[in-house]
Amino acid sequence: MSLSAAPVLHWFLPTGGDGRDPGGVTAVQGRTAAATRRLADVDYLAQVARAAERAGFAKLLTPVGLGCVDPWVLTPALAALTERIGFLVAFRAGLSQPTLIAQQADTFRRLFGDRIALNVVTGGDPTEQRAYGDHLAKDERYARSGELMHVVRELLDGRQVDLTGRHVHVEAARLHDPALTAPVPLYFGGASPAAEEVAARHADVQLLWGEPPAAVAERIGRLREKAALLGRAPRFGLRLHVISRDTAAEAWGEADRILAGLDPEAVRASQERFARMDSTGQARMTALHGGSADHLTVAPNLWAGIGLVREGAGTALVGSHDEVAARLWEYWRLGVEEFVLSGYPHLEEAYRVGEEVAPRLRALAAASASADAGTGAAGEAA
Repeated sequence: MSLSAAPVLHWFLPTGGDGRDPGGVTAVQGRTAAATRRLADVDYLAQVARAAERAGFAKLLTPVGLGCVDPWVLTPALAALTERIGFLVAFRAGLSQPTLIAQQADTFRRLFGDRIALNVVTGGDPTEQRAYGDHLAKDERYARSGELMHVVRELLDGRQVDLTGRHVHVEAARLHDPALTAPVPLYFGGASPAAEEVAARHADVQLLWGEPPAAVAERIGRLREKAALLGRAPRFGLRLHVISRDTAAEAWGEADRILAGLDPEAVRASQERFARMDSTGQARMTALHGGSADHLTVAPNLWAGIGLVREGAGTALVGSHDEVAARLWEYWRLGVEEFVLSGYPHLEEAYRVGEEVAPRLRALAAASASADAGTGAAGEAA
């Protein structure tokens, strides 16, 4: 990675509903009432999308799952109501055939320009997977994701594909007159050995959850080595929540307010559900707090309280705008080029993070890149 490249910031679309706290999520019942004071309708999500666009974010991540509205239906509606912001459209690998997925992505590209990227989700909750009709074991799901990513990439790049794999079988697959304006990047997540093999071979951007910097550095180093053996160099992204205020005291006061408002029953039910999941990434998130609110600060400014009730990304950077920017800068120095950020509520926090944190982060990155370039030039002169 060249540290002369500025960090790329994305925002999150709360397609399961929004509010001032994370509430709780279950695969079948959906969100608790606390998190759905603002329903996930087009009017509200368009407000969030426009706020993120005006605040300077590059893309909007649209999650996928039974607790969310369908991203393939939603994102074209929002693309028509915005001007430039991109959409990182999540989809469950295996629930649709790769040729259809490529056709949908190419249609989006044709109608709205180069504003689409794909987030390939393998799925880590067996209960939810079975509700979708998917009964494959975990490693087989990742093997299927790899085959699917290969086919989607080839088709979107304008090539014909024949593949007889363990899970994907296509013959003479091709897109009719594809809109070859720019590649559609494939984002991918997963922390198990099987997931890392797929990421090394097929991902353009490997998404990580907000673990302490040392753990993130370890994962980046390992994935870089695996990918290099295949002649590849994927980029890395980090998914984090943000609680950023003018002062650190205000930010930690907001974290305390969120923690005090969590329903103990929602915490208990969420932790039981997470324990039944077969996601390595979810297990790593849960291990940060162990289901207890006693020790939630797991690294400087890194707070694991959201993970008590929210699956997936469960950590937030908490602090003053300068502190949050500095922590993001540290991750950037480790090799994280892209950040998918969020905050509660997502409408107001898009402006706050875009207006206060983003400029500080970019200034830190520019200063360090300039310093690094000067050091290199001095070394060459010597």
